[in-house]
Amino acid sequence: MSSYSPNVLRPRPPLARPAPSPGRALLGVLHAALTAAAAGDAVSLYAGFRAHSAVEGDGEFAYISEDRWAALSTMFTRVEGVQMLILLACAAVFITWFHRVRQRAGMLAPGGFRRGPGWAIGGWFVPVACLWLPYRIANEAWTVGLRGAKGPFWPLNLWWASFVGSILLGRYASVGFRRAEDLGPFLDAVTVGMVADALSIVAAGAAMFFAARLTRMLDDEGTPPVRR
Repeated sequence: MSSYSPNVLRPRPPLARPAPSPGRALLGVLHAALTAAAAGDAVSLYAGFRAHSAVEGDGEFAYISEDRWAALSTMFTRVEGVQMLILLACAAVFITWFHRVRQRAGMLAPGGFRRGPGWAIGGWFVPVACLWLPYRIANEAWTVGLRGAKGPFWPLNLWWASFVGSILLGRYASVGFRRAEDLGPFLDAVTVGMVADALSIVAAGAAMFFAARLTRMLDDEGTPPVRR
């Protein structure tokens, strides 16, 4: 007949798995990618000034030589190609960071999100909905980082407003470039593109601040037990 002994050692329950941190190294890579994107936008902005300065005459009599027109078209095509390559690289790094942030925040506050962590990646590729789905995820992650306290949301709002504005204006300018058959519409598209480039530079700077702030907020949150 066996007897129960309260002094028998029992295995300790497994400790909660720590939530993955977005990582300072990844944040550094992201800042480098955003800096490269801003530099590409600055080059495009310079190209826009070059286009306007190449115009001769004034008012209804403004014109540009065929050689300059061909040179400008080639320049804008090359700048747009370089910008696209930088944008793709920057997007890959940013989405990787964004997904890591969503995982971290989701483990700190499992009930703080309406959608699963996969949406931190997939939300960027849903037509039309990509204009607000990532923002909602970022807003929820920012709220987790605030730990229930009242805090400013302007870093998030500034980044998203300037980012979406630059994307929409950039698309509009691209359509204008393709449809332009004479100087007037071409210069109008250049002007819109310059505004888009300026907004994109603002968005890159705002994204750096937002990413650094959110990463620090989630790192300072600590690692509570994972609730199922």
